[in-house]
Amino acid sequence: MDRKKLITTFKKLHKWPGVIITLFAIHFAISGIIMNHRSLLSGVDLSRKWLPRSYEYQNWNQAAVRGGLSLNGDSLIFFGNIGTWIKTPGGYLDYNQGFPSGIDNRKINQLIRYKNQLIAATQFGLFQRSINSKSWEVVPMAIQEQRLVDLFIKQDTLVILSRDFLIKSTDLIHFETTNLPPPEGYTQSAGMFNTLWELHSGELFGTVGKLLVDILGIVTILLSVTGLLHFFLPGLIKRRKRDTGSSGNLPSTFKLNLKWHNLVGYVFAIFLIINTTAGIFLRPPLLIPIITKRVGIIPGSHLDTNNPWHDKLRKGVWNQQAGIYIFSTADGFYTSDARLNTILVRSNSQPPVSLMGCNVLECVDATKYLVGSFSGLFLWDSATGETLDFFTGRGYEAPVGMSRPVSANMVAGYIRDHQQREWIFDYNHGISEKNSSQTWEMPENVKIKSPISLWNFALEIHTGRVLEPFLGMLYLLYIPFAGLCVLMVLISGFMVWLLRFKREK
Repeated sequence: MDRKKLITTFKKLHKWPGVIITLFAIHFAISGIIMNHRSLLSGVDLSRKWLPRSYEYQNWNQAAVRGGLSLNGDSLIFFGNIGTWIKTPGGYLDYNQGFPSGIDNRKINQLIRYKNQLIAATQFGLFQRSINSKSWEVVPMAIQEQRLVDLFIKQDTLVILSRDFLIKSTDLIHFETTNLPPPEGYTQSAGMFNTLWELHSGELFGTVGKLLVDILGIVTILLSVTGLLHFFLPGLIKRRKRDTGSSGNLPSTFKLNLKWHNLVGYVFAIFLIINTTAGIFLRPPLLIPIITKRVGIIPGSHLDTNNPWHDKLRKGVWNQQAGIYIFSTADGFYTSDARLNTILVRSNSQPPVSLMGCNVLECVDATKYLVGSFSGLFLWDSATGETLDFFTGRGYEAPVGMSRPVSANMVAGYIRDHQQREWIFDYNHGISEKNSSQTWEMPENVKIKSPISLWNFALEIHTGRVLEPFLGMLYLLYIPFAGLCVLMVLISGFMVWLLRFKREK
């Protein structure tokens, strides 16, 4: 095929898919920029009533509740994505006073009682409150990492787990940060998923990388707008000339618009192609073949760290009877002795845990643990390897071949109250009690005070989940389809410029 035909072919591939994908590309760009600045925008919320009905809380679903503990009498404090509330015989009391404004700032990952204080671990730090005080107070911690995922108690010590470190305190004033020892057989590497995730967000190269990705978002918007102008301006010029006899300044506007479209396009094309390619592998179905793959660490990147547990810690518990720690990590379950100074040992058996991570980890006795995630809820015996389904009592059988990444029981939370009733909170279906048909009514005042954060809304747009109410499971094809269209537009546009450039040269 000669150069002229090649240019014509690439122009068609650039023009029509470009017109179709432009609005989606703008949505990707804006939502991506928002997601890159979660802490900055954590105070901005949106009412759920403006979203599809599936985004409204029903029956305490969507991780509204992650856990809770009994207070005096019949009262129970519970926590989750809606913050902290107290359930009393007379109704529900808002217990979120003192948290910074914005629902994102009161998403609680764990809440426990420690030395007559309530301690809450959030995405942005540690908070404390006595039962009868009027508000939560932030607990200053001299650590850079503030993404706290779990809390538990080892004898008289409060143990705080972040995504990277284990932190200890006995007085909530002094904190000891511990780098957990490496696991047995550790070699420095990173999951392909994590590498592509940080490449796509720019975090792989720190603040500079995130700012570069922000620039790519702005560039995407600019290319989309100038591309649409290039598509519509010729028709507008013809109509103006037909109606008035003169096209005015529109031809010069057309040339200037094309100049900037081409200039910005060929300068940033390679970066946009790399970023888009990384993005389409972060969602099913292209996610599936890479999820277990590991790759080398890029020197000097955010993943190039001496901490073997960087961004891997999810849940932890101290087993007093056995005298060991159990940690749920992105790489599985590991044990350690009380001193935390020897290599962590991978458990011989591994209970099922979804890619989204462990949501429930409670010690039952010297060897048994209750483990819950979007893969279900199980009673796991770490000594024998026996894993029983919590709901059926039957032994767990791992699926064979290709299967759904989540189970029918997407467990987001669990509470055992003072009457030994066991409340399970399913992400989709909400609350249920193991041995009865009891539920809790979810009143309107709780729903009204539980909007969706701007960051979470941007995430729903960026991943295409906002389309699930309309497309069902077909929404999973949205990201690969849109990503491939964007790649087609970028590559064909670059080839048009390259072929013309070579011809001119």
